[in-house]
Amino acid sequence: MKKNKLSFIALRNIIVITLVFVLGAMIGTRYGNKFSFIDRETRKIEFKVTNLEAPKERENVDFSQFWEVWGILANDFIDQEKVDDEKMVDGAISGMTAALGDPYTMYLPPEDDKRAAESLAGAFYGVGIELGYIDRTVAVVAPLKGMPAEQAGVKSGDLIVGIIDKAKDLDEDTSQWTLNDAVNNIRGERGTTVTLKLLRPEESLEVFNVDIVRDQIVIPSVELAFEENNGKKVAHITLSRFGERTKDEWEEVVQKVLAEKNNISGIVLDMRNNPGGFFDGAIDIASEFIDNDVVVSQQGKYVNQAYKTKGQARLRDIPLTVLVNRGSASASEIVAGALRDDLGIKLIGEKTFGKGTVQDRRELSNGGGLHVTVAKWVLPSGSWIHKEGIPVDVEVSDDSETEVDEVVLKAIEVL
Repeated sequence: MKKNKLSFIALRNIIVITLVFVLGAMIGTRYGNKFSFIDRETRKIEFKVTNLEAPKERENVDFSQFWEVWGILANDFIDQEKVDDEKMVDGAISGMTAALGDPYTMYLPPEDDKRAAESLAGAFYGVGIELGYIDRTVAVVAPLKGMPAEQAGVKSGDLIVGIIDKAKDLDEDTSQWTLNDAVNNIRGERGTTVTLKLLRPEESLEVFNVDIVRDQIVIPSVELAFEENNGKKVAHITLSRFGERTKDEWEEVVQKVLAEKNNISGIVLDMRNNPGGFFDGAIDIASEFIDNDVVVSQQGKYVNQAYKTKGQARLRDIPLTVLVNRGSASASEIVAGALRDDLGIKLIGEKTFGKGTVQDRRELSNGGGLHVTVAKWVLPSGSWIHKEGIPVDVEVSDDSETEVDEVVLKAIEVL
């Protein structure tokens, strides 16, 4: 079983904010009405709340200081070419969301929101990494398989302390950057080079540079391979994210698995480095294995709701193991946790990332987007894994020096 190797570096003290570099959207996101995870009655309540000009208790907020500062900057700032009203408004809104202290609640200006939508379609130009924070430093949650960053040697857990892009006349450290800043600066035209200044604490305290040539990032979210070991043939399903293409790609894979049902010993569902995606996608995937049971419960300001499986549980009779690691977050944690709690499925690999909140995406009148944390989700067992992650039943890591994937081999052994 010869595979491209991924090396999984331990992520410690993680503040999860996986703005997915591939998806371009917040993990666990409700993306408009198309991917709603809230029932219709609740959505009516949200609509009313969204359209209030100001909550009653804040009607007397004094904005005079805001306009005072605005006037000073507009009149007295030395470089008047940089006084851009639109950017100043965007900055004010970004500051307002940042003041809440929740890294998942954020404002995306129109251009950034457009890029997010394009990313959800599954294609853009970049280097192929998912970004997060480790101890308030921009970091690599996971390099994407076969993409430029992985080919250049970038690993999970690498801290991105600076970026150089000669074409953009950019050479900055990332200490004051948001993830939006990192995404915007790492992306660029196809064929251009970006240099990441990386720190790999597990190996050394010295910063090193990695040059990466940008390319088109088009990644299937579901892949299937039939693999054999010690006389066992298994369906190895790699689920890398929950995006717009996932449902159709998953359907194709399920049909192939069902066609081989009598010839396989089981399924290995591989969600390592799966940063999540749409909340509804987690319900859909879990529903293929779990029959008429709770997948996850949402606890929010306006609603507490348990989400049960839907569908025919077409794969429920096939033995299953699930692979996760520290790059598995949000929607992938929902699926892994539900399979563990409802069916007793063994989790193999490493403890998961630990993101237990849900964001609602609101489209704004200026073309921008607002991601708002509206709820936390808990597993069927009642546990909230935020910042804690889900522990595995069998802990094993892949050895990057070998030709095989030790985690998959262990999963087949467990089956």
